[in-house]
Parts: sequence; C-alpha cells; structure tokens
Amino acid sequence: MLVLAVDTSGKPGSIALARGHADGACDVMEVVPLAGGTFSAQLVPQIASLLAKHGFTKKDIGAFAVASGPGSFTGLRVGLAAIKALAEVLAKPIAAVSLLEAAAVAGRIEGKVVAALDAGRGEIYVGEYDVAGDSAALTGERLLTRSEFASEMKAQTVVTPDSQVAEMAAAAGMKVATIAPISAAAIACLGWRKLRAGSVVPPEQLDANYIRRSDAEIFAKSKP
Repeated sequence: MLVLAVDTSGKPGSIALARGHADGACDVMEVVPLAGGTFSAQLVPQIASLLAKHGFTKKDIGAFAVASGPGSFTGLRVGLAAIKALAEVLAKPIAAVSLLEAAAVAGRIEGKVVAALDAGRGEIYVGEYDVAGDSAALTGERLLTRSEFASEMKAQTVVTPDSQVAEMAAAAGMKVATIAPISAAAIACLGWRKLRAGSVVPPEQLDANYIRRSDAEIFAKSKP
C-alpha cells in the first residue's frame, strides 16, 4: 500500500512517500523537506510533485499518516487540514502519529522509556512509554518545566532528538539515548504499523495533540 506521510509540527517539516507491505515492512521511497513558515503554500504542491516524480497520482494513495503533535500550533493545523481534506475526498484511512511515540520507538530501547522534546519557553514535552519492538504503549504525557523534568525524571531512560534536552538529562543523572530528528519517514512507518493494527482516525475526528494550551486559551482563562 502506498502511504503518504506529513510532518508540519516544527520549524522545518517534511513529507514522505512510503510503501507498506503485508508483513509489516515499510520502504520509504523519498522524503522531501519543507521550509518553516511557508507550509500552507508548499504542502499541496510538494505532495503533487512528489507523487508525479514517482509516477503516481493522488488516487494511488492507499492511506495517510500525519504527525498529530506536540508542536507548532500553526504548523500542525496546516498539516492536519491538508490530510483531512485529502482523506475525505479520496475516502482513505488516516493514522495519527505522536512525535513523542515516534521518538520512543526510534530509541530502540525495550521497556520503560521517557521520550522528551524541547517545547521552548523553558519547557519540555514528555511522554512515558512501555516499548516493545516497534510499538510503544503510552502511560502518560505532560508538559514540564526544565526543573520539573530534572527532578521528576531522575533514574529514567530518556530518548530525545534535542541536544540541549539530552545534555540536561545527562547532567541530571538520567540515561540518555540521542536519536536523529523525527521526520515524515518515521511518521510513515509508524503510521503503517498503526494502519495494519486498525488504529485509524476518520477525517472529522482528526485533531492535534498540542499538550500545551494556546496563548489565546491561557489569556482567556486569566481574565476575570
């Protein structure tokens, strides 16, 4: 099955085209980077170009995988909106993939691990998982300050693609596995495993998992 994956969660983004096989294997054909700040203008044309380059049209897509968060509010909205529209028009399934889950699996460490991503503003996105092979079961996720992270995650095994988070975790005495940045390639392959397991989301229910509230929500709740 042909899987199209999109990740617009960060400053840079990417799209990937992959072939999912019945035995669970996932072959990534190509990953195309997307420059931050222009996702809305780039995304659909880049998808069309990537498909054409490999001799496909949108009708050849069998399923979609999309990074659902955490990450940029604006970026995630652009990616999710595009996938919603395509999946609805083509009547194809969607796998929503957490970046924290993708990080946990990419660490290739069995058992309990903590996936950590830099959230900016002196905060860290944290996901706690039980990893078994190519799957990770979520036990909890939250947004922590750096000091909370250093104190609460002591003695844990941390997986992260962010060098500053890795350095801080190591300084706090945690075991650290540093991985490559998550891209649409990882979203495609983890998405394929979710698709095979029947873990799909209909377009109308696809939503972002921001973990952090938006500034608008914060300011609205702070008003008397």
